[in-house]
Amino acid sequence: MGESLIDLRVLGCHGGRLPGHRTTCLSVDGKLALDGGALCEALPLEELLRIDHVVLTHAHFDHVQGIPLLADLLIGQREEPVIIHGSPACIETLRRDVFNDRLWPDFTKLPSARRPVLRLEPFEVGRSFQLDGYSITTRLVNHPVEAVGLLVEKDGSALAMSGDTGPTEPFWELVNGARKLGALFLETSFPDALSELAEASGHLTPRLLRAEIEAKLRRSGVPIQIYHLKPAYSAKLHEEIAALRLPGVRVLEDDDRLRF
Repeated sequence: MGESLIDLRVLGCHGGRLPGHRTTCLSVDGKLALDGGALCEALPLEELLRIDHVVLTHAHFDHVQGIPLLADLLIGQREEPVIIHGSPACIETLRRDVFNDRLWPDFTKLPSARRPVLRLEPFEVGRSFQLDGYSITTRLVNHPVEAVGLLVEKDGSALAMSGDTGPTEPFWELVNGARKLGALFLETSFPDALSELAEASGHLTPRLLRAEIEAKLRRSGVPIQIYHLKPAYSAKLHEEIAALRLPGVRVLEDDDRLRF
């Protein structure tokens, strides 16, 4: 039998919201989501019902905003809970600051504590864990809150996703050590003129992106997908990224489909 391919759909790939710009969320094979920004904006109910797991890179709003809305939509619709995977700090933030019966109902106990619509499950940062045929490996990245990059592997296929990060090291060790990599997703949030802001907030600019790739990527031929552009700076970022003329680099768009 041949290797299984990963079918990836970009539900959202931006670092903020404006009309035509959805926040970060990648659907893998229609049943696993990486980050939860645009879940409920991009999928109809029947497709949301197929998602069993959401793996979060961190707890910032643009990456988790779809999770509470997903819980509200799915209550009474599923027999088993959707499992939300995140670092210990990410899961604690969701418990304390989102599902606290003040900002939002505690859907980890609704419709009942025995059969909730959501289950929040922390993973051990720096280690791998298995879920439904996928191996997920995490590494800390450089961001103001606890945040991770991801390596997602299924049979002979794999993708790596940086999450939100400034210049970092452990994520590149993970990328370079992967046996087979079909796609590499790297964030770039602010134009070069805002490099001080990017540094303070744990993000990349096009100039920093080039430095990361040229100094730290020790493999060739991997398609590089750039995401998390801030919508207010989208035109400038497209211009600066194009000017880099880096081989194999393209800017991701909402609703893109990739198979590898």
